Amino acid sequence: MKKPHIILIATLCLQLLTLNILAQVETPAPKQIKKILILNGVAHLGNGKVIDNAAIAFENGKLTTVADAKTIRLDISYFDTVIRLQRKQHIYPGIIAPNSTLGITEIDAVRATRDYNVTGKYKAHVRSITAYNAESKITTTVRSNGVLMAQITPRGGIISGTSSIVQFDAWNWEDALIKKDDGMHLNWVRMFNRWTGKKNKNYEKSIAELNSFFTDALAYSKKEIHTEKNLRFESMRGVFNGEKTLYIHADFVKELTEAINFSKKHTITKMVIVGGYDAHMVTDMLTESNVAVILKRVHSLPKRQEDDVYLPYKLPKMLFDAGVLFCLENSGDMEAMGTRNLPFYAGTAAAYGMDKEEALKLITLNTAKILGIDKTTGSLEVGKDATLFISDGDALDMRGNDIKTAFIQGRLIDLDNHQKKLYRKYSDKYER
Repeated sequence: MKKPHIILIATLCLQLLTLNILAQVETPAPKQIKKILILNGVAHLGNGKVIDNAAIAFENGKLTTVADAKTIRLDISYFDTVIRLQRKQHIYPGIIAPNSTLGITEIDAVRATRDYNVTGKYKAHVRSITAYNAESKITTTVRSNGVLMAQITPRGGIISGTSSIVQFDAWNWEDALIKKDDGMHLNWVRMFNRWTGKKNKNYEKSIAELNSFFTDALAYSKKEIHTEKNLRFESMRGVFNGEKTLYIHADFVKELTEAINFSKKHTITKMVIVGGYDAHMVTDMLTESNVAVILKRVHSLPKRQEDDVYLPYKLPKMLFDAGVLFCLENSGDMEAMGTRNLPFYAGTAAAYGMDKEEALKLITLNTAKILGIDKTTGSLEVGKDATLFISDGDALDMRGNDIKTAFIQGRLIDLDNHQKKLYRKYSDKYER
């Protein structure tokens, strides 16, 4: 007789825990109204260039000056706020997290807070942006490491649905939007069982089904008006007319080659590989087909016994040397909270052969180019959004990453978060 009461109490406790975690989110900053100038410090522009003694100004959310302070004349009195940095401090463009579930998952162990996977195989009509929670507690923690924007991506099925790109300082998903419904996500059918290594018996059947879906969707898209609308096919229109990018999630050689040939067969003009563990084996095909790669997290173990134990660390340099356009992502276990490690992935790429500024592009300008938002963000250039942060040390090194100030579209954001509050609370308790 007591069991139902125990279950009820446990459920209520879980609800209270969830409410407590979701409470007390930092308030979004007001629109920039003052003219701001940042002087001195080392500016890493995100496009491969560095300015040792920088002058960076912005107003109305846009960068108006990005220059060497020693070579230009500035009327300091013109600015409402002047931030003078020390030479050891660094300025970076905001880091962008592609293929992320930030804002659509909160507590991995609580199903009710995981809103990234809807039942079904072909979910082209699913839009991740409508599920995005601008008051997520996790996004405030990743902002503390300079991650200020992300591509919010659904999961599951053969076609997961459409992603959208947001910035992390907003009241709701409408305010957060940078680019709505930027692309459709297709999870390529696995050719081999990930555990046994045996070939998937249903592979050919699944691919035939996928081809049939795309053929029907293309035929549907050629007609503008339908008496009865098919929501899945309506959502596919942008894939065929070039308004949306087709993101194909695949890792291994045969899957990558078949995925690229599939996109050619269905005349897809904008296609990107997500994952791409074996991308270094098909670099000629990638460059010839003008296919970019969103490379799976580099802080991973090799997928095959015979692989170099350091292969995941070396992949960025290998793709860079081959001339492939690529960026870094963080999907996998505990991915939302682990997104804070993106700058350190770039640091690892630099440690294993890449130039430091080229490695920075893997989480800034390259990402912006692949996502189609490079005209407004991704680097510190005049006319672009004033989305940037200041670190006391090297932001790509966990020993130097110490973010002191951050702006999103010119707004000075609050870098406090739940974890920092707990740190202060218990530091005071134990007098540390």
